[in-house]
Amino acid sequence: VAVITDEFTQDFEQICKTAVELDIPALEVRTVWDTNIVDLSDQQVRELKQLADDHGRTICGLASPVFKCVHPNGGPIDERFHQDAFKAAHGFDDQLKILDRALEIALTLEAPMIRVFSFWRTTKPLELQGAVIEALQQAVEAAAPHGVKIGLENEHACNLSTGEEVKPVLDAIQRPEIGLVWDPANSSVSGFQGFPDDYRKAPIDRIIHVHAKDGFFEDGMDWGVIGEGSVGWAGQLSA
Repeated sequence: VAVITDEFTQDFEQICKTAVELDIPALEVRTVWDTNIVDLSDQQVRELKQLADDHGRTICGLASPVFKCVHPNGGPIDERFHQDAFKAAHGFDDQLKILDRALEIALTLEAPMIRVFSFWRTTKPLELQGAVIEALQQAVEAAAPHGVKIGLENEHACNLSTGEEVKPVLDAIQRPEIGLVWDPANSSVSGFQGFPDDYRKAPIDRIIHVHAKDGFFEDGMDWGVIGEGSVGWAGQLSA
């Protein structure tokens, strides 16, 4: 059980204290001190690790912005979805560089996983499937020697927004070093029922990490308390 730290605060020491109070053993890091995780200095990364250690918390993963950008061969962007890179501003040509930086940071933080994406969603996402597979294979090759896993999230603003869309991509990369960061709420935002419908089509044997959020999405994104929305968390947790 973990918390994405910037959902609470940009003050990393405060979130460590809060995690102790709430008995949350692990932390997932996206932005800290108003800076994206891949843009932190070496000194800031060491400070983050020291604070986590001092409070007895582990870092379960880096919620990086890798491959959360426009692919130059993707064609028109699907304008229905808000694009939020969480204080990151890295273009396509920067992606392998920030992947390498994420790996350096993951090793310092002893984080076992780096979350990645599938480029901002285009109006014809299937046409980018080959490019997405190629990019993910590069990420796996970079991470595998270090014992770090790549977690591909189904993200509503990216080309692989559902479990059904992720499945053929992960089927094409039969490596244990890559798996699915499953977010059924993202499926629901995309116009599908995250659980049980899309879950049944997802590569559930490849799930390595789960993001939990809830709400009602028939008329936009109306976020709410987990378990009180339409995602279906009681059934999802049982499954």
